[in-house]
Amino acid sequence: MESYLFPFDSLLCMFLGISFTVWFTLLLIFIIVPAVFGVSFGIRRLYMKSLLKIFEWATLRMERGAREKNQQLYKPYSNGIIAKEPASLEQEIQEVRRSGSGLPPPEPEFDMSDIFYFCRRGVESIVDDEVTKRFTAEELESWNLLTRSNYNFHHISTRLTVLWGAGVLIRYGILLPLRVTLAFTGVGLLVVLTSIIGLLPNGWIKSFLSEKAHLMCYRICVRALTAIITYHDSENKPKNGGICVANHTSPIDVIILASDGCYAMVGQVHGGLMGVIQRAMVKASPHIWFERSEVKDRHLVAKRLSDHVADKTKLPILIFPEGTCINNTSVMMFKKGSFEIGCTVYPVAIKYDPRFGDAFWNSSKFGMVNYLLHMMSSWAIVCSVWYLPPMRREEDEDAVHFANRVKAAIARKGGLADLLWDGGLKREKVKKVFKEEQQKLYSKVLVGGSEDS
Repeated sequence: MESYLFPFDSLLCMFLGISFTVWFTLLLIFIIVPAVFGVSFGIRRLYMKSLLKIFEWATLRMERGAREKNQQLYKPYSNGIIAKEPASLEQEIQEVRRSGSGLPPPEPEFDMSDIFYFCRRGVESIVDDEVTKRFTAEELESWNLLTRSNYNFHHISTRLTVLWGAGVLIRYGILLPLRVTLAFTGVGLLVVLTSIIGLLPNGWIKSFLSEKAHLMCYRICVRALTAIITYHDSENKPKNGGICVANHTSPIDVIILASDGCYAMVGQVHGGLMGVIQRAMVKASPHIWFERSEVKDRHLVAKRLSDHVADKTKLPILIFPEGTCINNTSVMMFKKGSFEIGCTVYPVAIKYDPRFGDAFWNSSKFGMVNYLLHMMSSWAIVCSVWYLPPMRREEDEDAVHFANRVKAAIARKGGLADLLWDGGLKREKVKKVFKEEQQKLYSKVLVGGSEDS
């Protein structure tokens, strides 16, 4: 009996050996080597075009089936459902007073009808909250064969259900193992190569090798997400001695930008695997890591950043001033710290195409591991990156106004909504300063807008 098992074991071992050899040979030829030299065979873009045709066909089938069965196709999504003309607080209150009494507006004083204005605004803010909805994934207008984007699709027709099942097998049986292999390869090479380069003395050779190693590893990680990125206006790419600021949708924003140029990263010191990566990276390139106790020391942070940009041989700093991830529909308030440094700021706009996979990280709902699993089991990550002309702080312009000017430029270029709200509202209460601002506006209504009064 045993004599019959040995040949089977040998054949199984031989088959597995050949399979792994073929697997890694294909990875080396079609993914790793092109990543080293920064070239592409166009396979990913052909893959993207094929997916679009499949999505269009599936969406048409789904819409037709939904009409025949009188089913709701998409989940309702609140996006500006209250129609209202832009008007100042004073104009709206005067309108409420006029509609209540039918008489001309009285002299500036408190009126009981003013209460109804604030009640109405409160209800409108609850029903059509323009802040909270920026932290949830938006329902797509078409179906991309992912249950996470539409929940009614696979009950509409047998063909769609079979197509969805085939998509699950492809994404989890083929794409996910391939992407996990590439991710471990990219991160492993980053740790090993930067640790080796860190042993070299400081000089142009070390800087050159560090740049090439970082670019190669980030490009492998980009391929681990099947990321298809279009870079625009590369002549405006950030240069040494400056700060690169960008809108923030996902942790992979770093990989998206770093695969096209090297940056000095800024962040808090971590433990575990992230700590190993940080310690290896800082050996080869001057990144800026802060201890937990140092993060809230604004003067220390500003000094470290100022010292870095003062050295024109060091890489530009990459910062996401929003401080949290927003859902790819808007840009929220930029923290003013990075705009107080007094150096050249290089704005960058990033816009993802949600048809292939939602890149937004809802950190209050998904942990990092769960999020990365979602990314690697999506069809692809497709995005556009625009490098905007460099901007400098003007005379008599404070850091807040400079930050808002940069934010507005990024929002216009990326086709995003420009919001004044702080992204920290995702986890915190409204700051007192916002309440005081509304109180000041109402006080002007009571005193007739007279500063002396």
